[in-house]
Amino acid sequence: MKKYLLLIATSTVFASCSKWLDVTPKSDVSETSLFNTEDGFKDALNGLYSRCIQHDLYGRDLSVGTLDVLAQNYNIAFNDGLGYLQTSLFNYENESFISRKDQYWNGLYNVIANSNQILNKVDEKRSLMTDMSYGMFKGEALAMRAYCHFDLLRMFAPSFVTGANQDGIPYLTTFSKDITPQSTVTEDLDFIIKDLKEAKDLLKTIDPILTAAYVVGYPDGDSTTETEGRDLFIQNRRHRLNYYAVCAELARVYLYKGEYQLALDEAEEVIHSNKFPFTKQTDFMNPNEELRDRINYNELVFAFYAASSSNTLNDQFRRSPSQSLTISTTNGRSLYEVAGVGAEDFRFKQWFSEQAENTGTYLRLEKYKRDPDANLHPQVIPGIRLSEVYYIAAECLFDQDPGKAWEYFNTVRKYRGIGQELSDPDKTFFMKELVKEARKEMYGEGQIFYMYKRLNIPLQSPTGSTFPVNNNIFVFPLPDDEISFGNR
Repeated sequence: MKKYLLLIATSTVFASCSKWLDVTPKSDVSETSLFNTEDGFKDALNGLYSRCIQHDLYGRDLSVGTLDVLAQNYNIAFNDGLGYLQTSLFNYENESFISRKDQYWNGLYNVIANSNQILNKVDEKRSLMTDMSYGMFKGEALAMRAYCHFDLLRMFAPSFVTGANQDGIPYLTTFSKDITPQSTVTEDLDFIIKDLKEAKDLLKTIDPILTAAYVVGYPDGDSTTETEGRDLFIQNRRHRLNYYAVCAELARVYLYKGEYQLALDEAEEVIHSNKFPFTKQTDFMNPNEELRDRINYNELVFAFYAASSSNTLNDQFRRSPSQSLTISTTNGRSLYEVAGVGAEDFRFKQWFSEQAENTGTYLRLEKYKRDPDANLHPQVIPGIRLSEVYYIAAECLFDQDPGKAWEYFNTVRKYRGIGQELSDPDKTFFMKELVKEARKEMYGEGQIFYMYKRLNIPLQSPTGSTFPVNNNIFVFPLPDDEISFGNR
């Protein structure tokens, strides 16, 4: 019997003894107290984000950890001390992997259960709230429910292109003791889209990020209004699932489902908003570490604020080679094409540092490094970045307008220091280059494994070997308890 803990902010508010998806509150006392004021709803909503940045979710494993290990972004040592070697070989029967992937299932459904608690109460307590608060509470809770379900689907079910009508995951829309059966992959995607569309409708009239007065920028800069003149709860909208983050997530989901025009519409709404400026070279490459922006902060449409996770993120790269996630110097230079068009790639120069060891050298990822904690921006974990939105638009446009598709592609490359533009009518060539650039751009962010899965193409190791396309690699086994309870 599993203990399913519901974490609100930093405290446990409800607890239940349940099967994986049989979630019911132990008592209604804490619930009544929490949702009796607008501030209580704020605490509950903040708790969703607090849970997401724990190390078993986006604070490590679903960003720099397991998903990027599976994407073959690291050279895992045979004396690996992090427990990732068998994961890198897709040994899903390995005890370490089983333990971790069960935590992802449990943790994401934990966030979903909390989202459902908010949604269960927000209409009932509508009279306690301003119109803005109501729209944000309900819109963000719906968006978070969809965001977590989508990542569960991308881990634990076949992709749409290979298994649209196969079993997906249970889609939880209530906080209940009843067991929710699995939906199909298509049904799950439709549920996700429904939640995101409702969230978008709620946020489009009240989200401060939509106003001309809301200017994205660095927290201490003169050119930003993100932290000025507002109640603390509605500052830094990019640290939350804001209106444009919902648009970008819809673009992701529509692309996954093969609905290219709808994906393009959502992506271009973000792009044409001109809300998120590309990072200036003087910020990305600033020799003064305190004035450097390694993460391309202003381009982040949504990011998890994770100051408390700084050490958790950095520790993965700063121990001895056998205890760290590393990439060989040769493989890193090859990935970023340093001997060719990538000679001036800002990403390679700022995100990797060469380290010496007895047998040679290796590269250490510096993307999340703090200097110390004095950079232009706070510690964040990218959720959705502008460049990915450009890639989505480019992919969706190619069949109807290859020139515009290449324009989107080349725009991102230009801001990363690659001046050579590409243009070719061959879609196979375009997709090869797009995957290559996405892998460079989202290194250490947990998105590339999903891209390979969506496209149903072989994963390539740092040494050049490939792994075959099949569900034994692309689909995580369900937790044993879930299988034994026979959801479907």
